[in-house]
Amino acid sequence: MLLSSRVKGLSYSITMKLNEKALNMTDEGKVIYNLSGGQLPIKPLPEFIEKIHHQLNFLKSYQYSPVAGFPNLRKKLTKYITETRHLPAEIFENDYDCIISNGSKHSIYNALGALIDPGDEVILLAPYWVSYPEMIKFWGGTPQVVKSNVFDAFVPAVEDIRKVMTPRTKAIIVNSPNNPAGVHYSESWMKEFAAFLLEYPDLVVFSDEVYSEIYYFDPKPSYFYQFDPSLLNRTIIINAISKTLASTGLRLGYAIGPADLINAMGKIQGQTTSGPNSLLQRALMDFDLKFVETFLGPVRHHIRHNAATLREKFREANLGHCWYQSTSAFYFMIDFSRTPMFARFDSDEDHSYAIADELLQKEGITVVPGSDFGLPN
Repeated sequence: MLLSSRVKGLSYSITMKLNEKALNMTDEGKVIYNLSGGQLPIKPLPEFIEKIHHQLNFLKSYQYSPVAGFPNLRKKLTKYITETRHLPAEIFENDYDCIISNGSKHSIYNALGALIDPGDEVILLAPYWVSYPEMIKFWGGTPQVVKSNVFDAFVPAVEDIRKVMTPRTKAIIVNSPNNPAGVHYSESWMKEFAAFLLEYPDLVVFSDEVYSEIYYFDPKPSYFYQFDPSLLNRTIIINAISKTLASTGLRLGYAIGPADLINAMGKIQGQTTSGPNSLLQRALMDFDLKFVETFLGPVRHHIRHNAATLREKFREANLGHCWYQSTSAFYFMIDFSRTPMFARFDSDEDHSYAIADELLQKEGITVVPGSDFGLPN
């Protein structure tokens, strides 16, 4: 069949190839330790499950929700962001809106579609989430990547962003806490970034905050618009229930931003998926979001313990020079170019897939190649 050039231009994820291999090996009876999944291996809050059960038993209508989601839930989520970010209570009352989508990825996809024209450039801070560049390319945009390294705990320098700015630059995506680095950008970084944005008044910012509550070292993540709320007029805040409520499979995300952008996202959503799951929206409407903090206390302690264990194992394996302090989410990146394992490879090429494949075949461990996230090896 003759496929579109748009689809032909998309890349398959190397990570998916490794996952398929891992599943096949598991089917063959081999023991595989899969460390590639971006989700908490725990059940959601019992109180949230209870609200879902209640809706299953008593909901009288399973009809479509409004395209942008139920208004009361949109207001509730907007209030949650306002309060947890310590913003003025009235900040989103005029000229802003919220849209609920089928996960945060869906929100980002819709927002890119509403903003990007062919040839526009979108800046990505590496390491970046694997889907960003492909979504940008799908809408005709061009990713421009700002690199980082282990010596700076994979936090790019703000001044390096300036180096990739061009007249075609339309937007930048900032993901803090970061997937896959497992760090959140410092308050000083966010202040510097806010000052940088004032120099480029037409630059739109995607603030992907899906891991905002998954931090295990203080201070908690802060955001550039907290230091200058005027920046909200060109910021789209992306979030979801997937990480904070350990509910990745329920697919409910949301975006808050300028009303004209949110309305444009609604046009795309209305002609593709329509409104998100009405049952889950009603359950979330009835759920007290204050339970999130109670739920995440033990989760943070558990991840902090895992990070400490990893650090100890690094020392035992004489890999202390590859260590950096992870602070949030539940990821860690290993710079294999600094390990003995890398010595037999040609240092001028990317071997992250070969290394990941070898770990799977020989050790039964599934990891994610750095090349999928913008940082080879």
